[in-house]
Amino acid sequence: MDDAFRALADPSRRRLLDRLNDRNGQTLRELCDGLATSRQAVSKHLSVLEAANLVTTVRRGREKLHYLNAAPINAIADRWLSRYDRERAAALADLTTALERQAMESPTFVYTTYVTTTAQRLWAALTEPAFTRRYWGGVALMSDWQAGSPVLWQDAPDVEPRDLGQRVLVAEPYRRLSYSWHGFQPEHAEHFGWSAEELAARLGERRSKVTFEIEPHGDRAVRLTVIHDDFSPDSEMHRAISGQLDGSGGWPELLASLKTLVETGEPMPEPTPAG
Repeated sequence: MDDAFRALADPSRRRLLDRLNDRNGQTLRELCDGLATSRQAVSKHLSVLEAANLVTTVRRGREKLHYLNAAPINAIADRWLSRYDRERAAALADLTTALERQAMESPTFVYTTYVTTTAQRLWAALTEPAFTRRYWGGVALMSDWQAGSPVLWQDAPDVEPRDLGQRVLVAEPYRRLSYSWHGFQPEHAEHFGWSAEELAARLGERRSKVTFEIEPHGDRAVRLTVIHDDFSPDSEMHRAISGQLDGSGGWPELLASLKTLVETGEPMPEPTPAG
């Protein structure tokens, strides 16, 4: 947290974060465009933001793309905002976004966190049903994790696993896992309070995909980067997995529970309803 506060104290670095918030996934050249700052200075600012885990990078061919990483800011919010206050703040932010936003071209969600564990144990947490059930809200993900195989969802131990159309795209044990994502289901409409017409409109979104990249970080930890992309423009699913829909913790909440489970043996407790 100290690194995050020090990084945020500089207005030039806050400006770079604002630019990534407006359009995530920019190269160094794109971030320099229109700034009265040298390329070298921008590069140094980005290095400070990366060290504070406020920015994460992903290689795409020869390009290095920079993404805003919400993990440290979520940690700050968890420390000083109650669940009730966070939901009120999120509701106001959603209203502002709805009034101000323009349609995005295929948005991308990128989130990086550091877990004190081994790559092997983290891989097990991502792929073994006994693990996923404990931090994924009771859902067990079931697959042989071979490219092309289905990823089935089992909502409870005594029910038949469901095929939601998800397929394994890449599986490199202890390094990289990628699979296609499901579309919205009837239970989402009930959870978010959507009408049949609203659900039908959201069923028209194209399928996205999620990728988990695991890298060693020192002797006792690993760096986990989650990249969720290939959304439809102005995607409601992107808002859901980002935790921007009221009642949805999205990947930030789920990954925090995963990290807690792997490091302590217990997932995060379910939030207590306000009132």
